[in-house]
Amino acid sequence: MGRIASRFARVEPRRHARKFILGLLAGLPRKDCWTLAEHAGHTTPDNLQHLLTRAKWDADAVRDDLRGFVVDHLGDHDVVLVVDETGDLKKGTHTVGVQRQYTGTAGRIENGQVAVYLAYSTPAGHAAIDRELYLPRSWTQDSERCQAAGIPEDIGFVAKPQLAARMIHRALDAGIRASWVTGDEVYGGNPQLRESLEQRRIGYIMAVACSDQITTRAGRIRADTLAAKLPERAWQRLSAGAGAKGHRYYDWALAEITDTRPGPRHLRIRRNRRTGELAFYRTYSPHTLTLATLVKVAGRRWTVEETFQAAKGLAGLDEHQVRRWTSGHRWVTLAMLAQAFLAAVTAAERAQRPAPDGLIPLTCNEIQYLFTTLAQETRTTAHRLHWSTWRRRHQARGRTCHYRRQTTQPT
Repeated sequence: MGRIASRFARVEPRRHARKFILGLLAGLPRKDCWTLAEHAGHTTPDNLQHLLTRAKWDADAVRDDLRGFVVDHLGDHDVVLVVDETGDLKKGTHTVGVQRQYTGTAGRIENGQVAVYLAYSTPAGHAAIDRELYLPRSWTQDSERCQAAGIPEDIGFVAKPQLAARMIHRALDAGIRASWVTGDEVYGGNPQLRESLEQRRIGYIMAVACSDQITTRAGRIRADTLAAKLPERAWQRLSAGAGAKGHRYYDWALAEITDTRPGPRHLRIRRNRRTGELAFYRTYSPHTLTLATLVKVAGRRWTVEETFQAAKGLAGLDEHQVRRWTSGHRWVTLAMLAQAFLAAVTAAERAQRPAPDGLIPLTCNEIQYLFTTLAQETRTTAHRLHWSTWRRRHQARGRTCHYRRQTTQPT
């Protein structure tokens, strides 16, 4: 909080932001302005709602402070930037950016809101350092809808790979010393994104579709066709990193991509040892590297999934019930701060106090539990009863309004 204190024009919103983040870190079964306000000791959610909507503070400036905090606590060596998107399932049509679209959260097309995130990954830990909300054309082509949601007039449609490029270059321009960028097919299949990284001599390992056309000395060929032509001796069994149940072993192969530009380029192919399923990755590096090194870097892409899991499960990233542009960005930024705090404390504990024999190292989940139970204050019975009454009164007003609206509507 000391790092971001100067971003608030007044002391009141700064204090409310601190209580807001403490609430996000708490083990509440649900996290919204009502439950966070109750946890903070407020008698109504008005102060926290004001923090998200009308208080004067710059969420993008706080995001920049967050990026510096993560670099300071997770280290700046062996850095991999991971770009990925995640969706929040929503009902209705008024939440900014919502429409029926594919989200990995549901694994299918659902009504939801999608944002692209940039994660900072080092051997010490990982955390999200940037975010961009994806606005579909159904929104950007409807000026009245955008105005109602508080979207700035200069915001237009931007595809997900361009949002990713914007965040990556913003991080690099801020001085982050990353050697690699990874991402899935949405980003690996975009030539402009790959080219922009090559121009800055940043290596990448990006997933591509099986139909991706690969240029070889024999001509252009589909990625899956090229994989089928490889002899069995071309495959090596290597680990993509340690998972929850042990090392993630796959068979890997490497095929050179013919290109006149400097820097080695390859198609890297991963084969599931049990099912035989193939995955394809375009790779570029300013320097020649071994397959084992490329596999090690590729394995770091999974850290973004762990970041999403921690940010949602421990810090309420996806539990916001706000509809407008400003309030949505503010909620997400504060949730990213909460998750970064857990990642930083976890990294520090592992480095300074290694786990004794018979115990696994401390995790973000365990740090959140200990922080909640040992460091946060409890509330009185009278405070809990007050909030029970407040909720029931507010819900009664809402029910009355709904019934009144229903009776006035024509049948």
